[in-house]
Amino acid sequence: MRFIAKAAAAAFVVALTGCVAPPQTPIPLTGTTLNNTARIGVVMTALPPVNMNLPGAGCLLCLAAASIANSSLSAHTKTLPHEDLPKLKNQVAAALGKKAKDVTVIEAPLDLASLPDAATKGPNLASKDFSSLQKKHGLDKLLVIEIKAVGMERTYSGYIPTGAPLSVLDGAGYLVNLSNNTYEWFKPVRVTRAADGNWDEPPKFPGLTNAYFQVLEMGKDEFVKPFTEQ
Repeated sequence: MRFIAKAAAAAFVVALTGCVAPPQTPIPLTGTTLNNTARIGVVMTALPPVNMNLPGAGCLLCLAAASIANSSLSAHTKTLPHEDLPKLKNQVAAALGKKAKDVTVIEAPLDLASLPDAATKGPNLASKDFSSLQKKHGLDKLLVIEIKAVGMERTYSGYIPTGAPLSVLDGAGYLVNLSNNTYEWFKPVRVTRAADGNWDEPPKFPGLTNAYFQVLEMGKDEFVKPFTEQ
């Protein structure tokens, strides 16, 4: 019976992992992707709170111990501002406007969770159905800036930290052709930076704080750069 239970559990795990879609691979921006006839909207998801993440502290006790060990840095991280990160969509739109004629900035944040899942799955197909934005804003293509995490990160293996904390910005930019819901450009963006010198200087953590503001600037550059290089 014990063997059967273990086998059933293993089969369940395999079934779950088999349902997980592979991550979208990068798609470079080409000279033919942008043209002067397409109506392109630029939108941004709502910014997540500036926060401290502890990946790898998997069990509840591990997470509790890691949270206590990093409580001072976590409290400081939550006081850090987004700076001008909310203006990133305008910076991208300005760069994009030099390549395409009809560019519209959509002011309201995009709530990806409110969009239906796409009916068709496959390589380079968006997982969400963006057709409602095509009708609402009169667009041919939609450029999405998605910021998934911003703040600090310290990796763990159970109870044990595997390195010093890092400042981090994690997200992705992608251009969706609204006629067929395909990605024409996809760029994962993950920027990290360690403190110069000692990081453990509570309560203001000047080394990591300085690294955080550098990460914001480098992250914004990563989103804008594809439209200035073409």
